[in-house]
Amino acid sequence: MTVWSGWLTVFAIGLVAVITPGPDFALTLRSALAYSRRAGVLTAVGIGLGNAIHATYSLVGIGALVSQSILLFNGLKLLGAAYLIYLGIKSLGAKPVAAQQRHHSRRTVSAWVAFRIGLLGNLLNPKATLFFLALFTQIVQPGTSLAAQAIYGGTVALLSLVWFALLALLVSQRWVKQGLTAVSHWLERVTGALLIVLGLRLAVARSVD
Repeated sequence: MTVWSGWLTVFAIGLVAVITPGPDFALTLRSALAYSRRAGVLTAVGIGLGNAIHATYSLVGIGALVSQSILLFNGLKLLGAAYLIYLGIKSLGAKPVAAQQRHHSRRTVSAWVAFRIGLLGNLLNPKATLFFLALFTQIVQPGTSLAAQAIYGGTVALLSLVWFALLALLVSQRWVKQGLTAVSHWLERVTGALLIVLGLRLAVARSVD
């Protein structure tokens, strides 16, 4: 397989994986709706970096160790599940915008916290490790250069960054937010419920196939 054909395969599979709704989608949506456009984009940056880290250690072989260690896999799985459930529970308490304005409160979040939401949410999902392992074991051959491997890993990380940043920019547009103002708290609650469901699904996922 040439580098070009390998890249096309990585791009196609990575794009499908990224745009499929999951924990990263829910986290980005939550940050953009609950806080701000900036927070949503920073969460997307955290997700992109998380995928870059997953790709890196998968390519150097650590991912294989994680996937074969039941104890380590389950530890990551439970941490990730707990984090998603925690964020979901926080979102369930979202109040209507009018109620927030009556109390003169504006929901804000620091750049670090917004970034950390995306980074930890992605890193603590062991299914991401298995995804990269499954992808790269089909693409990377013994003779594949380090440069080509870096391109493969960087492609998926960049895809996730661009996709989720665009999502944050879209849902944080003024006309979108104005249209969603009356139901924004319900959307956040639904997103919170989705995070809880995803967290519970992650918690009960099989350790190894």
